[in-house]
Amino acid sequence: MVLRDVQSEYDLRNIYLKRVGVKGVRYPIVVLDKTNGTQSTIATINMYVDLPQNYRGTHMSRFIEVLNKYHLEINPKRVRDILHKLKDVLNAKRAVIEVEFPYFIKKQAPVTKSESYLEYICTFEAEIFDSRFDFLTSVVVPIHTLCPCSKEISERGAHNQRALCKVSYESKEMIWIEDIVEIVEKSASAPIFTLLKRPDEKYVTELAYDHPKFVEDVARDVALELKKYDKIKWYRVEVESFESIHAHNAYACVTSDEL
Repeated sequence: MVLRDVQSEYDLRNIYLKRVGVKGVRYPIVVLDKTNGTQSTIATINMYVDLPQNYRGTHMSRFIEVLNKYHLEINPKRVRDILHKLKDVLNAKRAVIEVEFPYFIKKQAPVTKSESYLEYICTFEAEIFDSRFDFLTSVVVPIHTLCPCSKEISERGAHNQRALCKVSYESKEMIWIEDIVEIVEKSASAPIFTLLKRPDEKYVTELAYDHPKFVEDVARDVALELKKYDKIKWYRVEVESFESIHAHNAYACVTSDEL
């Protein structure tokens, strides 16, 4: 029995679709780890291709078949292979993949050296259109900020809070996630830790007080450090502070185009 291929039927509406595909696919992957070689994690994956105006639909099952073929190892070369395969099997000019995953780094508390893992949310976004290949990496780093204005005008203490710094970049060659994390944490009032004992908490509290930073300060300091990397072609730095005494967040953004 031959089943009808409804997706491939001719469509009369004459509308080109830039992206069709699957979203929210939860999938086990392996990524490169600077310390341990590789790290296993769970990704949320979106995959798309373009659809010519004369086709009614795409074949959604083929996205998963391609992912299964190249499963687990995710790096720029493997992502490029996945996109080429998607173009081939779906007869497309454009193929896109977005891979978001938690990445864990073991950190030592500053005084007691107690070890614990901290989560960083990372994203790979890649696209092939005709012969052009674009690959964007994003790393979200939790940090600690202490308000310089609050410190300056207050007799006792200063308001401080957790913040997130998101660095997105295109590079000529691979850059370790750990290196981006290090840049961001050094540019904050203080880094964030999962496990702190009392001596550690004292150290981090006083470190932040001695290094007050606005979100603007963090964005600029991270940008200046990224500018030193010859490997980086383009970057964007976004800092959002979850203000402890305001009903809103503070935000700053800078891109390499503006420097």
